[in-house]
Amino acid sequence: MNRSILKQSLLVFGTIALGMATRKLGFLFPDFIAVYGGDALWALMVYWGFGLLFPKKSPWTIFMMATGFSFFIEFSQLYQADWINALRRNPFGALVLGNTFVWTDLLCYSAGTILGFGIESFTRRLSEDQ
Repeated sequence: MNRSILKQSLLVFGTIALGMATRKLGFLFPDFIAVYGGDALWALMVYWGFGLLFPKKSPWTIFMMATGFSFFIEFSQLYQADWINALRRNPFGALVLGNTFVWTDLLCYSAGTILGFGIESFTRRLSEDQ
């Protein structure tokens, strides 16, 4: 198993663009997608990112790493020290670390990483069959 750096990079940046669109252009999407899509896409981007960083790891391992990382970031929002809140006030810090713990984000992150695992597993099976 080895992932293409170019393909993984395109997946990461394409997912970032789509996620930003759900935030900045939410009026173009159904309400459900505008509200929850960005969080699911953030976790999907984490999935593609771990695939980029660890190209030889199995989809299952990438799924576990991405889900664990996403959950860790969400639970870290319960920690409200001045130094980390200063990072969260920076736009990039807010994108990476978030601001407020919300239980539904865990569902969105799960959906995003499951989607990544499903897409990768499905496309790998298709390429093996050919």
